[in-house]
Amino acid sequence: MSEKTFEEIKVSEICERALINRSTFYSHFDDKFTLFDSLISDMKNSLLDELNKKQITDDTKEYYMDIIRILLDEIDKNKDIYVASLINNRNSIAMDMIYTTLKEDFAKKTKTHKDGSIPNEFLTSFYIGGIYIACMEWIKGGFKYTKDDIIKYIDNLIDERLINTGE
Repeated sequence: MSEKTFEEIKVSEICERALINRSTFYSHFDDKFTLFDSLISDMKNSLLDELNKKQITDDTKEYYMDIIRILLDEIDKNKDIYVASLINNRNSIAMDMIYTTLKEDFAKKTKTHKDGSIPNEFLTSFYIGGIYIACMEWIKGGFKYTKDDIIKYIDNLIDERLINTGE
């Protein structure tokens, strides 16, 4: 996918690169779309594994910054895959997976705005949208900034105690 769009790739080319027979490919996948679904599923599971390691904390800013670190680390660890699927192929399935996974985790681990005036659903969309767009811009910009730079920038933008995570 770094050389061609997903639509242009043929199963025979995948088999050739993977040094496998077509019969081996088809014994594991119905077509190239199920292969891609498997890749997206692996990316999601890796992201979820890292998110699930993080415990809920009363310090919302700390939790938010941890989400950012986790996503940046996942992207950095799998740069080729993220660039190929998100930038070269503008694959909305991969993009949706990242956004939805982060949004579900954030909604599950946070409760309400500090004064209760903003619904959690809106708050979640706003903050996860910020993480998501910042990371997409990082990828699109060719990783112009370091992970530490991005974390520092976002840390300076976020107010303390935005959300109550307690009961």
